[in-house]
Amino acid sequence: MSVSPAAAAAAAYRATAGMAAGAAPALEGAAGFGGLVQRALQHGVEIGRSAEAASTAAMMGQGGVTEAVLAISRAELALQTAVAVRDRMVAAYQDIMRMPI
Repeated sequence: MSVSPAAAAAAAYRATAGMAAGAAPALEGAAGFGGLVQRALQHGVEIGRSAEAASTAAMMGQGGVTEAVLAISRAELALQTAVAVRDRMVAAYQDIMRMPI
């Protein structure tokens, strides 16, 4: 069973909250923020591929329409989440660049 982007974000928040409380940060290899982003993107690509496979199967009569609609809805939600995160990151970068030195 794969982890949803919302669950991954919640886990990252809990891990960050633990670091703020004094716990030792676990930043070995890809366990940091970059690893989180990479895993989220890979998960989004996997969701898109499964939606494509489900819609193809439904069109060929090998799968149900309900499964195809659910898979496409999951892919749409993953894309909307990725776009929202990107927009927030760009806005944060722009805010930082506007700060006086």
